[in-house]
Amino acid sequence: MSARLWSLAHLATPMAIRVAATLRIADRVAGRPRSAPELAEEAGADADALERVLRHLAAKGVLARDDAGRYSLTPLGEPLRDDHPGHLRAMLDIDGAVGRAELCFARLLHSVRTGEAAYPVQFGRPFWDDLADDPRLAASFDARMGADAVERAAEIVSAYDWGALGHVVDVGGGDGTLMIALLTRFPALRGTVVDLPGTAETARRALAGAGLADRGDVVPGSFFDPLPGGGGGYLLSSVVHDWDDEAARAILRRCAQAAGDGGSVFVIERIGPDGESPHTAMDLRMLAYYGGRERRAAELAGLAADAGLTAVAVHPAGRLSVVEFTAARRPPDRQEESAGDAGHAVRDGAADRAARAGRAGTAAAAGAGAG
Repeated sequence: MSARLWSLAHLATPMAIRVAATLRIADRVAGRPRSAPELAEEAGADADALERVLRHLAAKGVLARDDAGRYSLTPLGEPLRDDHPGHLRAMLDIDGAVGRAELCFARLLHSVRTGEAAYPVQFGRPFWDDLADDPRLAASFDARMGADAVERAAEIVSAYDWGALGHVVDVGGGDGTLMIALLTRFPALRGTVVDLPGTAETARRALAGAGLADRGDVVPGSFFDPLPGGGGGYLLSSVVHDWDDEAARAILRRCAQAAGDGGSVFVIERIGPDGESPHTAMDLRMLAYYGGRERRAAELAGLAADAGLTAVAVHPAGRLSVVEFTAARRPPDRQEESAGDAGHAVRDGAADRAARAGRAGTAAAAGAGAG
């Protein structure tokens, strides 16, 4: 038992994998087996040190080593290729935004003792300041989020009749991937992406490249500042969990203000069937990177109520839930009651999503058995 625990705890293997990902070892050996000296020359590494890393990865089954000392990929190591559909290499690249951020787990104890982000302790400034000051990191982060958005977009687009809103505003909408999917699916829909200036320009080019500039515009700005009004719905896709309660509440309030009385705000996050987030590793990332969190249903509902929002429905979207809020004014003495009702709506919707998933899983299992 102690050996298994040690295998989970020691850092040699995960760091060796990240070094290999950063040096693009998988891409370099994908075509033909290569020796450590050959790889070191190409990657700008010390041959002896790289050999020791590669031997360890071979011992762990990530690479294979032949009798001539040449390395090749195993099926386990295939996702480290840059062109692999699993996108793992970019996430592990220490020179990229996400791979770099993972290093702040070395300071997780600070987060546990204080409840604050570990990233500023590791790197001297908050994650978002790092991205703002380093275009290379910002570009890698936008690319990573864009890849995630591609995977999520189809499920989000199918989860709701977005076209009925007339005009949607994707707040913190990144490179425009989700907006492109929405405008493509709903030809009468108009859309606006709001993000910081550099990312906003990327979204503008993407919308133009998709031939959607006539229906999709981009507004550079922060979701802590006043947002464009007039939208039928305001989307926050994988945004709220990046922030602590005070900041999350401020973001939701800005959306509520822009939506106006009767407008809609949609929070798209992972919520488990019992109202808990099912993604414990992501919860720790949010803590260490930003001081954020994956929230339980009641926590999300409470923040929304503080911002003047009431949950009205939860729409299943694959692994995600689209939580629909309305920005309706309420008497102050009903706010606490409304927050409780919102929590029930989120929990009930998550339970409905779990039931659907369970039925799908049962059908899939029956099909597999029949085969």
